[in-house]
Amino acid sequence: MNDILFRLSEILEQRKSADPQSSYVAKLYHKGLDGILKKIGEEATETVIAAKNGDKEQIVYETADLWFHTLVLLAHQGLGPEDVLRELARREGLSGIAEKASRTE
Repeated sequence: MNDILFRLSEILEQRKSADPQSSYVAKLYHKGLDGILKKIGEEATETVIAAKNGDKEQIVYETADLWFHTLVLLAHQGLGPEDVLRELARREGLSGIAEKASRTE
């Protein structure tokens, strides 16, 4: 299961050349960055609402949608899950306060 992000990433790359009439992801790419960002905003809001409602099943469902659409964004920008995982690995063991301070200095 650990490689699901990479498998999805490969599929998202393939969908870049797909017909927007036959692929939801191709349709998102066709809408461009603003369309992708709008969808991420919607999914983030739905995730927040699910969390506020305390519905664990819905939290998982909405988080999956949010992650999926974030992967679409990464692919659109020429990035992949490995880029985010590399950054998380870089931050591992760092104090969140110290890490944030290092970005503002």
